[in-house]
Amino acid sequence: MSDIASDLVMLRRSLHRIPELAWRERETGQLLKSHVARWGNVKPIAKTGFYVDLGPANAERTLLLRADMDALPIQEETGLAYASGNAGRMHACGHDGHMASLAIAGGLLSAAPPEGVRLRLLFQPSEEGGGGALACIEEGVLDGVDAAFGIHLWNELPLGTVALTNGGIMAGVVELGIEVIGQGGHGAIPHRTRDPVVAAAELVMALQTVASRRIAPVEPVVVTIGSIHGGDAFNVIPGVVSLRGTVRGFSEAVLGTLEEAVREVAKGIAIASGTRIEVGWKVSTRPTVNEPRVVAMAARATARMVGLGKILTDYRTMAGEDFGEILRIVPGCFALVGSANEARGLVEPHHSPRFEFDEAALGLACDLHRAVATEFAEDGIPVLD
Repeated sequence: MSDIASDLVMLRRSLHRIPELAWRERETGQLLKSHVARWGNVKPIAKTGFYVDLGPANAERTLLLRADMDALPIQEETGLAYASGNAGRMHACGHDGHMASLAIAGGLLSAAPPEGVRLRLLFQPSEEGGGGALACIEEGVLDGVDAAFGIHLWNELPLGTVALTNGGIMAGVVELGIEVIGQGGHGAIPHRTRDPVVAAAELVMALQTVASRRIAPVEPVVVTIGSIHGGDAFNVIPGVVSLRGTVRGFSEAVLGTLEEAVREVAKGIAIASGTRIEVGWKVSTRPTVNEPRVVAMAARATARMVGLGKILTDYRTMAGEDFGEILRIVPGCFALVGSANEARGLVEPHHSPRFEFDEAALGLACDLHRAVATEFAEDGIPVLD
């Protein structure tokens, strides 16, 4: 194992042992800063995050490179020697690998910085639904930034594969909360009630037509109800039934159409059933939409790398990522770096308590950060006509 590969693995495993939830990444931040402070001036942002600038402050162009820091509220079940030491918390999504690959890449870039550009390395807190990207944006992390690049290690793709997709690569995520409010009563006398259970059942089925009949078949969307709660007795019709679910799509326009359709369906069923239906629509994560010019730059950068087996140009996933907040403001590219290895049994999905990835992906992620930075300095981003 090379010195760089060894450093990547050591840092990643050290981070894996100390997972911290959103807005609490203090020990994580201190460990990272102990590495980064050797070559950069650390600037705090968004409570527990920080960033470092490399290159001249008066550079004409600036590229943002980003890694997310937070872990998940999951009890680890991997049995690894470097498993989480924090009960009920785990890096089950690859963020430990993201931090390690960017930190090591930053050290290498600081030793041989690309000429004429500035690189801003952001270690962002609270990606897992906590609004970390938006908080960093509100505190000015994108001031003067011309383009952005990010990486997610991805166990849905094999090691050696990189997904570089134009347009939406990860979905916008909506948290759907619905209250069906009726008039409860005796289960033997249903005609004296306004039954929210029946209305809720009809609503669950009717919502499936939102995806199949209100959105073009070529546009992938998801409308899922994952939780239904109402009543606690076999012979009582409750007064309220609560539903929770998620709606997902790859563009703001599609999500807008979905919201309108969900509200219309709920209104119609409320009228027909004599109930009142309240729809809560909370955008948790905006779509992650890649800019074709930056994707092209990243694709050129992959030509500088060794160890890549396949570049995918049409891969998309309905999982969400708050890097989409950054891509709404500056052009950029979010790449998915394959990290699964079926031969070694490393195929557990993200957010599983048994999640683990092939650490050879760390080197690919590190190299890709460096290659994109070099490509940005040498050829930049083509100007639109």
